[in-house]
Amino acid sequence: MIRVEEISKIYTVGGQVLKAVDKASFTVNKGEIAAVVGHSGSGKTTLLSLIGGLTRPDSGLIQIDKVNIWAMDDNSLSEFRNKKISFIYQFSSLIPTLTVMENIMLPTAFGKYEGDVAGYAKELINIVGLEEKMQSYPSHLSGGQQRRVAIARAFINKPDIILADEPTGDLDEETEKEIIQVFQKMNRDGNITFIIATHSGEITANAHKKFKMSGGVLTIE
Repeated sequence: MIRVEEISKIYTVGGQVLKAVDKASFTVNKGEIAAVVGHSGSGKTTLLSLIGGLTRPDSGLIQIDKVNIWAMDDNSLSEFRNKKISFIYQFSSLIPTLTVMENIMLPTAFGKYEGDVAGYAKELINIVGLEEKMQSYPSHLSGGQQRRVAIARAFINKPDIILADEPTGDLDEETEKEIIQVFQKMNRDGNITFIIATHSGEITANAHKKFKMSGGVLTIE
């Protein structure tokens, strides 16, 4: 379970105080999909960064499976994050000199991985429908195909939690539906928890929980 209690993140920009996240509180249970909606600049990305252990909150508590993640030292937090959490960003950020297969397997180089890495990578490639592109390079893929590679890469470490920031933001309607189907399959088959910052009505409609952010303030829909 993810428990967020009264977390805040405040920045000072040009003498102005900006409350990126203002005393947000909520819980997301294991296996739930939570959608976070709101205009650009509302604090969605900062919220995901706080939960994911990338940005330290100024106040408040974040617990994942009853562990206070910001009470850890940097090494312990990095190890915890690598084991438990994966990120999907709006832009694919693939390594241009690596093939589809190599890009998907890349995160396993930064931590211990048990099992057949290549076998699971091939399974993920099949799930996202890129069987014929396994040895292709990113420059030979469409934008939608690159996004699928990034999504497969996020699952390679078999995380408990996926934090996704506008994962379908620049995709056409058909590709968006296919990506949502992948999320639903991984949620159903792997009991993976998702928190998705999104403008997509399709993602929001299929979420178990819906949150809205405005000016750093989170409300439960």
